[in-house]
Formats: sequence, C-alpha cells, structure tokens
Amino acid sequence: MPRILARLIATAVLCLALVAGAAADDYPDRPIRLIVPFPPGGSNDVVGRLIAKVLSEKIGQQVFVDNRGGAGSMIGTEALSKAAPDGYTLGIVSIAFAVNPALHTPLPYDPFKSFEPVSILATGPNVLVVNPDLPVKSVKELIALAKQKPGELNYASAGIGSFQHLGGELFKLEANVNIVHVPYKGGGPAMQDVVAGHVKIMFSSLIQTTPLIKAGRLRPLGTGGTKRSPVLPDVPTIAEAGVPGYAANNWWGIFAPAGTPKPIVEKLYKNIQLALQSPEMLKEFELEGAAPVTMTPAEFADFVKVEIDKWGKVVKAGNIKAQ
Repeated sequence: MPRILARLIATAVLCLALVAGAAADDYPDRPIRLIVPFPPGGSNDVVGRLIAKVLSEKIGQQVFVDNRGGAGSMIGTEALSKAAPDGYTLGIVSIAFAVNPALHTPLPYDPFKSFEPVSILATGPNVLVVNPDLPVKSVKELIALAKQKPGELNYASAGIGSFQHLGGELFKLEANVNIVHVPYKGGGPAMQDVVAGHVKIMFSSLIQTTPLIKAGRLRPLGTGGTKRSPVLPDVPTIAEAGVPGYAANNWWGIFAPAGTPKPIVEKLYKNIQLALQSPEMLKEFELEGAAPVTMTPAEFADFVKVEIDKWGKVVKAGNIKAQ
C-alpha cells in the first residue's frame, strides 16, 4: 500500500509539473498587472513604469501599472499577497518592504511566505535637496542653519519608515541636528510640497528627483552614494560634503504571489533580465541615477532577508514608531 501511495503522489507531482510547464509555454496570453504600492510620482512609480514599458515589449503582452498607495506600501503589498498566483499580478517592492516588519506588528501578510521573489531591478542613492528659497547652498550651510534654528526646519518623506524617512533620520543622527520629519502618503505628494515650498528639505531617491533638479526646481546639496553620481558629477556626496560615513541607497524589485508556478517565475525572470539589459532601459536608468542589478530569484530572496534584518535594527536604534 505505501508503494502504491508513493507512486500516486509521484504521478500527481509529475502531472502538476507538466501542467505548469504547459501553462508557462502559453504565458502570458493577456495583460499583466504590476502593482506599485505607492501613489504616482515617487521612485517606486518611476521604476515601475520604466520596467512595465520595456517588459511589455519583451514578453509580448501589455504590463500595466496599478498604483495602490497607502499605509507605507502595505495596502498594495497586501493586495499582491491575495492575488491569484498565475503570473498575471506582480508587484514592485523596495526598501519599504524591508522596513515594515519592524514597524508594523502584525503585518497583513507574511514577508517570507506570502510571495515569490522574481527579480531585483536596480539600486540608487538618495539625494539631499532643498527648495531654492531655503538660503543654503551646501550641506555644511544646512547643518549650520539647522543648529541655529533647532526644530524649525522640516523635511518631507513618503511616510514613516520610507526610504526618505530613514535617510533623513540617518542624517539627523550623523550630523547631530534637529530637523522635523513630515510624513506624506507617498513620495509624489511629498515632492510636490517640497517643490511648492511648503516643506523645504527632502532626502529623496535620485531616480525621482533628477528631472526636478535639472529643471532648477530643487537645489541638490549632496548624494547618498559612496561616490559621486555620474548624473550629478558636480554634486558632492553627503559624506564628502560634511557628514563622514553617511550612505543611503534604495533598491527596487518584483515579487509575485506565493504559489506562482516556477516555470512562470523563470520565464518572467528571463524576460526581466532582457529588459534590464536593453539599451533603452540602461539609458533611462543612467539618466535617472540608478543602476540595474542582477540576482537570481533565490539570491534576491536572500538579499531581502538580509535587508529586513538590517533595517529592523535601524528602526529599533532610531526608536522609529508607526503612527
């Protein structure tokens, strides 16, 4: 009897594998939804729209962006976790995904079990920018003004625990200044208020901010990479401009719901790699100050686990609390 049962199980597994393989051969036969868990205008949205455009060409079906902002990316991420695991709903994840487990208990999803990592896309530094009306033209001048007026200067972010928030808190700790955090419901709305002058400072993703810098609507004081960005070669790093050791880089990737057939994940991965290597994608990332990254799905899963551990320690050390 045990042998018969074992054979039945083996046959069932083989049948499922054959069905999954056949499904991957036909995949995709309709448009694919890419959930961006933030409102339009932020770095996640910029990256999402870039990859959606080029991936559509590579995979032969439209990949359309569905912005599901709110709760520091948790609303959109929860929607992804509950989507059918058929390859027709994907989602953008970023550093916010790694921060949320330390900020929110319980989460409406399991960060380790609710998703299938597909591919990391790119990484890019933050950039410290100010509204041109703020009378500072360097990091040292900003630090001096902040120390002259403790608690009077504000900086905007995409929300509590966002990349912008963590970049700002790291700056406060390293520069020993008191500037006040103003959280928004996404990087787009935050950036709009900085451009309008309602809030004067932002530690934003370079990929989101470069067009506004080049248009003269924001003044860059420093970038958060370990070396100067080729996009803004005349702008020093924050570390060389007066805050030694400062470094802050964001990352973006794509997840699918848990249970998505492995052949579909592999097909998506291969086409995403083709998209990332395309001249159009390389040019767009270079213009925006980001760099494509290659990891297998398994390597990306390990990377995310390390990021969750790392940023969990930062949240604890900074006593950052969700509202």
